[in-house]
Amino acid sequence: MPEIRRCPWGDTADALMRAYHDRQWGKPCRDERELFEMLTLEGAQAGLSWATILHKRENYRTAFDNWNIAKIAAYDDTKAAALLQNPGIVRNRLKVLSVVTNAQAVLQLGSLSEFIWGYVDGKPVINSLEKQSDLPTASPLSDRISKDMKKLGFKFVGSTIIYSYLEAIGVINDHLTWCEFREERE
Repeated sequence: MPEIRRCPWGDTADALMRAYHDRQWGKPCRDERELFEMLTLEGAQAGLSWATILHKRENYRTAFDNWNIAKIAAYDDTKAAALLQNPGIVRNRLKVLSVVTNAQAVLQLGSLSEFIWGYVDGKPVINSLEKQSDLPTASPLSDRISKDMKKLGFKFVGSTIIYSYLEAIGVINDHLTWCEFREERE
């Protein structure tokens, strides 16, 4: 039986990482809850590994009311204090509080999907990279979106985080050209 060819970071013994690579990463997403979830998880990853955050994903879903944006936007100090005691998530005060701030910003925005996908006219950017070492960590697109999100009050949205976010939600398809999970969607 031939081996499956996947991007090196997804070609791991970690079944959760493989599944994330194979089923989600780089695939266009327009679902508001999932977009908000991924924005939160990418922000939580800052300074940590993606595997650490991915293994806490279900804990995050439970802690943040299954990504109900309106509910999260209304969290008070008591809820924030409870989240900071939750061992199932990253208990960094700035990161936890950013989730509430970002939910409020999304409500003001109206649609995270329209906002993000508007930068690329609704069509994914498909890069043609051969090696993992060629993967960028930021781009003019992530710089622009990061800057605009900060102006709108979003937190933990630096250009590197946003680039990773754009890859995660399929706005940018950075599956290597030879990866079997690369789909060139328009």
